[in-house]
Amino acid sequence: MFQLAKTVFLSGNFNTLHPGHLRLFRLGRELGDELIVGVQSDRLAGAAAHVPEGLRIDGVRSISFVSSAFLVDEPVEKVIERLRPDFVVKGYEHEGRMNPELEVLNGYGGKLVFSSGEAVFSSLDLIRMDLVNENRRLSTVPKEFLARNGIETRDVVAQVGEFGRLRVCVVGDLIVDEYITCEPLGMSQEDPTIVVTPVDTRRFIGGAGIVAAHAAGLEAEVHYLSVTGNDEPREYALRNLRDGGVRACLLEDDTRPTTLKQRFRANGMTLLRVSHLHQASIDLNLQDQIFERFDDLAASCQLLVFSDYNYGCLPQTLVDRLVKRAREAGMTMAADSQCSSQIGDVSRFRGMSLLTPTEHEARVSLRNQQDGLVVLSEKLRAASEATNIILKLGAEGILLHVHGDDGSLQTDRLPGLNSQPLDIMGAGDSHLISSAMAIAVGANPWEAAYIGSVAAAVQVSRTGNIPLTQADLVNEIG
Repeated sequence: MFQLAKTVFLSGNFNTLHPGHLRLFRLGRELGDELIVGVQSDRLAGAAAHVPEGLRIDGVRSISFVSSAFLVDEPVEKVIERLRPDFVVKGYEHEGRMNPELEVLNGYGGKLVFSSGEAVFSSLDLIRMDLVNENRRLSTVPKEFLARNGIETRDVVAQVGEFGRLRVCVVGDLIVDEYITCEPLGMSQEDPTIVVTPVDTRRFIGGAGIVAAHAAGLEAEVHYLSVTGNDEPREYALRNLRDGGVRACLLEDDTRPTTLKQRFRANGMTLLRVSHLHQASIDLNLQDQIFERFDDLAASCQLLVFSDYNYGCLPQTLVDRLVKRAREAGMTMAADSQCSSQIGDVSRFRGMSLLTPTEHEARVSLRNQQDGLVVLSEKLRAASEATNIILKLGAEGILLHVHGDDGSLQTDRLPGLNSQPLDIMGAGDSHLISSAMAIAVGANPWEAAYIGSVAAAVQVSRTGNIPLTQADLVNEIG
């Protein structure tokens, strides 16, 4: 057992104080009369300093175990040599590694103590906990829907396994989503404004880009056609897409930026969204380039997916040319047209095997605010000449409206499969590509709707657009 010592020293970055830090502080105080804590300066910590040094040292000083704290702006060995503490405390994860403090401690008889038997995690892990939770499971299995439509789990799993034989082309607006996690500081003294400081930034591919990334993650061969600016977000997206197995052709347009959407978040909630974008349609030259590249792919592709965010990548003249060529090649076609903060018309994608609008998007497209969901779906199907409509209803799930080969119309409801979503932003994209791929490999509309709903449930269990995998779907279905 250690003898009571006069001074104990420990040091670190202390971006966000967590239970592991408190255990170290408690151990330090139990070892001695005085616990001295060194907080690495912004200069010394470099990229590891996600919170300004002033805030970090204030946080450490607020802990009752700590006798005193100061900024460290030099190698820790020099600090120890000057202070000559009886004990230096470090986390157990440092045991067995190179510890430069040992030489100084051995020189005057000090001891290095490791805190053992405790869970080890970092401040940045805590900051990012709201960005991903890989252990979430579906809240419900829709047994009645499966039984009503004769859906067998083994058949659906087999269909997901067939995704790898598909060659898919995705066309549409690329978006880069940026999540900026902030630490709230309080209210401004000058005006009623919330003041925050950014502590972490993460980027994700969004828009049609994540639709393509999902398809690649689901093991299809994926070609993605889009238009971007000539800027850093484009380079990020191109690198990320190619690393994910997407064969991306991003044509440059110097008149527009690559669409960048920033979300400032604190305590798991979004405080502010900022969008950097240009909504004018691409010019005829760029339209020709997209069509020429698609024309080269059409003969060997089985599925064409339009992912339209109404930022100018899919003017009607280009859509009509692509649809005509895809129809000539016998391709399955699917489309979605977002209009949350912009005006869109999903019915302009004519002759699709599948349309997946939200109720709001369907009503905007038809200028119809009065009809019930079934009538609304049928009017949209008729206007667009689509075969199947999946009407997305948010937390309530989907309504599937099917036009059979014999001319019959059938409708069914599938409830949402995740009652505790973490981030709903990527649900529609994951549903679109998964259900479209299911139809392309021969699944019936009911099976496709179920696969799409499982994909959406998986996607909303994590923050940010993270590409799906076959294992994600099979684990939830099986």
